[in-house]
Amino acid sequence: MTNTNGSSPLDVEIGALQGGSAALSQYAGKAVLVVNVASKCGLTPQYTGLEKLQEQYAERGFTVLGVPCNQFLGQEPGSAEEIAEFCSATYGVTFPLTEKVEVNGENRHPLYDRLTGFADAEGHSGDIRWNFEKFLIGRDGQVVARFSPQTEPESAEVVAAVEAQLA
Repeated sequence: MTNTNGSSPLDVEIGALQGGSAALSQYAGKAVLVVNVASKCGLTPQYTGLEKLQEQYAERGFTVLGVPCNQFLGQEPGSAEEIAEFCSATYGVTFPLTEKVEVNGENRHPLYDRLTGFADAEGHSGDIRWNFEKFLIGRDGQVVARFSPQTEPESAEVVAAVEAQLA
């Protein structure tokens, strides 16, 4: 299945967490796991698994892309500097983080306009349900998988999907 408008999510402009552009176009030809992240969520420990995926697959053309969002019970209230410090100091995050954006509603970032039309294995498409919902973008720039917030980054289905894109 392709994105509803046919354009790649990697064509979208988004800022980097600490200013400037995140230049998603730099990931063309790579597999990218886009995850809306938050520092004060029950699922925040997933940062550990996300970082392990980054470390395991980065040299094969893969990256995790964290997208901070404060839309779910205000669980990402920090400034860019606070988010960066938390991710680095608490979880040793080395993968890139974008600016804080909205993933649902009328102010939904265009990146999420292109992601949310894709359905997960249970058939859910549309609005992001919670922090740590995951989208895998294949080397061709199209969404190839969507995983629920509760799906652990190191789960068999996520690892299999990532490895299929790197084969």
